[in-house]
Amino acid sequence: MARVLRVPLDVLAVRKLGTPWERELAMGAVASGDVQVLDLSMVKQLCVSSEAIQEVAAAGLKELERQERLYRGNRPPLSVAGKTVILVDDSIATGACILAAVAAVRRQGATRVVVAIPVAPATACSAVRMEADEVISVAEPEKFLAVSQWYEDFSQTSDDEVCALLGSSDSSAPHAA
Repeated sequence: MARVLRVPLDVLAVRKLGTPWERELAMGAVASGDVQVLDLSMVKQLCVSSEAIQEVAAAGLKELERQERLYRGNRPPLSVAGKTVILVDDSIATGACILAAVAAVRRQGATRVVVAIPVAPATACSAVRMEADEVISVAEPEKFLAVSQWYEDFSQTSDDEVCALLGSSDSSAPHAA
């Protein structure tokens, strides 16, 4: 997307905070810049203790820091202060991760935040629209069981693949001023 739009590409590390007994069920997310978002209704409904949240968040932050070191290398993050930021993800399931990303770039001074995704449940898009300036999505189905149902191949992207993609973008787009 960055190549097509001829804009700089950067990485923003975000980690889902899964419940202690089901890692894929998001109760929140953490993002670079000490951002933490919690789905308080989920936490309350599932009776997740403060201690359990702290444990899951600590593990999430540790992995987030590892990924950021690996993906960013020696490159400092691009400055987004005073700029429009387009946050791109492969999908939104609950909205926790993209809401953490929106909060992170807002904290960094982005003046406009656009979220671009191929698919997300209509309810999650509604929640994201309350925080982002614009949400662009290809599909917002009412019946949304899992992200994987919308992809032929939804296998995980490896760290090596991410690093290769980020490395290939270094020379293809202009750098932020």
